[in-house]
Amino acid sequence: MRDVRGPRQVAEDALAWVSAHREQFALGEDALAADGQVNRSWKPLGELAQVCATVSRHTAPPDPLHACAADLMTFAWQQTGRGELFVRLQRLEPFATYPLEVYAAMAAAGLRHPGYEAATATVARTRGWRLTEQEPTRRLGVLNAETRSGIRPSDAMPQALRHTWLAGLPEPWTFEQSSGYSLTHVVFHLTDWGRAGPGGVPPDLADYLADWLPPWLDTCLDAGMWDLGCELLAVAASLPLLPEAAVLEEAWARVAAVQHPSGAIPEQGGGTDHDGGPDFLSHYHPTLMAAFAATLTTGRLEDGSRAGTHHRPGGQGVLG
Repeated sequence: MRDVRGPRQVAEDALAWVSAHREQFALGEDALAADGQVNRSWKPLGELAQVCATVSRHTAPPDPLHACAADLMTFAWQQTGRGELFVRLQRLEPFATYPLEVYAAMAAAGLRHPGYEAATATVARTRGWRLTEQEPTRRLGVLNAETRSGIRPSDAMPQALRHTWLAGLPEPWTFEQSSGYSLTHVVFHLTDWGRAGPGGVPPDLADYLADWLPPWLDTCLDAGMWDLGCELLAVAASLPLLPEAAVLEEAWARVAAVQHPSGAIPEQGGGTDHDGGPDFLSHYHPTLMAAFAATLTTGRLEDGSRAGTHHRPGGQGVLG
């Protein structure tokens, strides 16, 4: 890729928008309510922490991106009462996994609460916790969260991986939106959201993705699926060999073209062109994913990674 500033500028603008809207990530009074909307409270805050932990890891302290991510992480930690709300959640919902997954994102940045970890470790030793039925991709996420949080190291990830859509190396034409999100999160968990490096992706999966991720990415961007497209770009930056430079150049040019002047990225469609500005709920996740993918891509390019030599057999688009 000739212009490293392409994804870098996307990341800077995206995090600037997130920072300007940080108060909308704040936990409300219903954060501990039994009927609280987790997907509108804890989930956005956890996603904010997840991305900021990775951005901090892949940037140096003097870097403005690092400073912005660290500031947002401090904000997220303060929203949890510096970990106290996790303790209260654990008492209210001892077998819920989402508090641990959110906590793990913060623990990855060195923000720890020993009391919560001790209480959750006790529950994690029960058969009830170990035998909770979960989709394989979610199971990978929980296992990774346990390891990150110091709850217990686990050797169960390979077994959980075997049951995922991606590990089956499915026919590439069976790719659709749901399988796309599944495969991106499998890679995120295997690489600890980009913190463990591309070595976490098994060779057979890496080879399969090297062949088929470029046409899937192109299909998603053609359809205006910017959220999934940015997740696929994060996967591309997490593979041992990057896609060809032309693939990355075109993809990042398309993402940059749809980015609102404020820095927000739409979930899908042609972008925001109304006077009210980007709506938070429909923009926050793709904007975070753009910052995440752009930071990983910039880091790989600055490290001198070369484009991969894998080429998908044939020359036609996977979905026509």
